Amino acid sequence: MNTTIQSIPVLDLDEIAVDLMTVYKNQILLLIIYNNDCLGCTGRAIPLAYEFQQKYPTIQVAGIHADFSNREGTKANIKSIFTSGENPFPIYIDKNHKVYDQFKAEGTPQWLLISEKGELFRSIFGSQENAANRLFYALESLVDV
Repeated sequence: MNTTIQSIPVLDLDEIAVDLMTVYKNQILLLIIYNNDCLGCTGRAIPLAYEFQQKYPTIQVAGIHADFSNREGTKANIKSIFTSGENPFPIYIDKNHKVYDQFKAEGTPQWLLISEKGELFRSIFGSQENAANRLFYALESLVDV
């Protein structure tokens, strides 16, 4: 895979434009593209992302809420899915699902593992055990590099 990513343009929860490749330059980045209406995302993938964040403190985990018609993310409804009312890691908004399209996501959740060199190391779809295992092994091999 190893395609260098130039830019990942998103909005923060205050709707300010942010480029994730600038914000997280020279960091291993695990992105989860998800939508609040996706039960696999909110029930399995988001908790898994939090678990990875705890297990691998050297990586940066961030969420990207992909907006689709009538399924847009706002600061309030994004925070509402968390029992604490606070996000467990930074979450951004992908207006009109442009980042989703940029990475040819198969659906939600779509995981993007980006090396500290800014290269797409793995793109993995899903939240079931097989996807979680593939993601775990990809993280292990990238973090140990």
